[in-house]
Amino acid sequence: MYDTALLDLDGVVYRGKDAVPHAVDSLMAAADAGMRLAYVTNNASRTPTAVASHLRELGLPAHAEDVVTAAQAVARVIAEQVPEGARVLVIGGEGLRQALLEHRLTLVSSAEDNPAAVVQGYRPDTSWTDLAEAAYAIERGAPWFAANTDRTMPTARGIAPGNGALVGAVAAATGTWPTVAGKPEPALHRETMIRTNAQRPLVVGDRLDTDIEGANRAGVDSLLVLTGVTRLQDLKDAPKEHQPTYLAQDLRGLLDPSLLMEWQKD
Repeated sequence: MYDTALLDLDGVVYRGKDAVPHAVDSLMAAADAGMRLAYVTNNASRTPTAVASHLRELGLPAHAEDVVTAAQAVARVIAEQVPEGARVLVIGGEGLRQALLEHRLTLVSSAEDNPAAVVQGYRPDTSWTDLAEAAYAIERGAPWFAANTDRTMPTARGIAPGNGALVGAVAAATGTWPTVAGKPEPALHRETMIRTNAQRPLVVGDRLDTDIEGANRAGVDSLLVLTGVTRLQDLKDAPKEHQPTYLAQDLRGLLDPSLLMEWQKD
């Protein structure tokens, strides 16, 4: 029925360095049954090559072209709005930096470099100084972009602040809000469709306000798994735009109908 699974990563396939229980076996079985696996993540800190390497370490036959990140999506959005070679003040990891370089943009780190744009992506060692430079450039009129605004992210130790928490600090200082590329905004879905050519996709995620809302806004079906941020009680209380097509405890629901619940939208 579905030709491509558009899989979120954090909380769906892995938590930190470790695979989510049943994830690898379930995805291997789905691939053997003919489903293409595309890994679609709001995490912009790592390159697709690095993500694919991590997935292979977990036992999945992934390649860089199977990975689509919010960094790639936001880089395309910026490149469509500024001239080639324009200076971009970057707060983010290697994944974001590489994506911007692929669009022939010039990376800077200070507001004194008069950037044509500011972009923010997750990086665990982001400092107050980094956030201040972004605020200074935004106050001077530079348009502001964010790879994603996930408030939290699951790790092996628990739930930690995500890029959205850091974006919130800059928003509080400037009184503005960035153009966002990641889920649930359409830019990441557009990037994914460009790169995978999926005809009948199923979005698989653990977050109602990014994965599931993004699928609903894109008009495609979704599967919510309860291995990450969302709990069943959260789903019961969620608004219509956060309601998935299907619900499963984990990725075994991809191929086993007995473990899959069709979630009725009222």
